[in-house]
Amino acid sequence: MATVPGQLVWEIVKRNNCFLVKQFGRGNAKVQFSKESNNLCNLNSYKHSGLANKKTVTIQPADKDQGVVLGTTKTKKQNKPKLSVNKSVLKKEFPGWPKLLPTRLWTTTTGLI
Repeated sequence: MATVPGQLVWEIVKRNNCFLVKQFGRGNAKVQFSKESNNLCNLNSYKHSGLANKKTVTIQPADKDQGVVLGTTKTKKQNKPKLSVNKSVLKKEFPGWPKLLPTRLWTTTTGLI
């Protein structure tokens, strides 16, 4: 199965998708946010999109106060969404995880942070 380029996906979903949240500020200023699972900044832009980019990162709380789950996507399995996410649990007791997190994010998605 051929993969679709990220720029084409972004052009299709940037104005109309189920994760889009539009809010009006003062006057005519319109702000667009996104509720995608792999969008850390919740901004509706190509740079932060979890739908259009091949390399994405998600951080979620782990079960029962264990720490956090760091999820990264694999670029080779884009057509199989269940297998494309690599999840690792960073436990609360591990003292070095605040230092480990930025280095792991940087090696996974160069330039995202």
